[in-house]
Amino acid sequence: MQQHRQQQQQQQQHVAATTAAATATTTTTPTMPSQQQSPRKSISANVVAAGIMSKSKINRLTRYIKTKVLSMSTDDYRKAALFATSSFDQDFQIPDLIGQTEILSEEHREKLCAHLPARAEGYSWSLVFSTSLHGFSLNSLYRKMHKLESPILIVIEDTDHNVFGALTSCSLHVSDHFYGTGESLLYKFNPHFKVFHWSGENLYFIKGNPESLAIGAGDGKFGLWLDGDLNQGRSQHCSTYSNEPLAPQEDFVIKTLECWAFV
Repeated sequence: MQQHRQQQQQQQQHVAATTAAATATTTTTPTMPSQQQSPRKSISANVVAAGIMSKSKINRLTRYIKTKVLSMSTDDYRKAALFATSSFDQDFQIPDLIGQTEILSEEHREKLCAHLPARAEGYSWSLVFSTSLHGFSLNSLYRKMHKLESPILIVIEDTDHNVFGALTSCSLHVSDHFYGTGESLLYKFNPHFKVFHWSGENLYFIKGNPESLAIGAGDGKFGLWLDGDLNQGRSQHCSTYSNEPLAPQEDFVIKTLECWAFV
């Protein structure tokens, strides 16, 4: 009898010990790694935290990706494609200049940076042609850009101190036909800064020959036209960019012209 009681006591002690151990295990069981750490960030949150792209850039890019491209009209598709290749916001550093400018101020550069194509962002601006250094010759301008693969920023100051110009999607050269892409644009600083992107109306982006250079065209008018001596120019409303004339007067005289590449 006494032996039987001892066995019962041992069984009860064993059960109690097992229960206590189970309780302790349940109480002290470590949380899973995902519970110990802060909630897992989304890809976009990690990108923002890493400083690769701002939150506003992420949101704007996301909106574009969600666009139903297949349901777009041709014009809407072109404009959306241009939107996708443009800068998404203005969280950038003002680029370094390789070469001396006689026209561009820091404010000019800051405003222009917001409209550069994505493939030109983050690069220094390198002076490839200047009328002060290389003379007033369109053919000299073409020679300086031979084999150059970069968008080109054309900056003009006229004799009335107006500053304006164009961004071309590629280097300038002589061609029998218009060339370039919808990354090209026109801009002006006076009286206020304005940028004129591709309207989608036609593909008359750039046309170069030894006697003249035209950027944007339609109905016999040119968004920006320069003569072979880089002395006189003309700016009119054109279909390519649906732009305002870049200078107060349709015809202007060039004081200084600079061309910058992104390298």
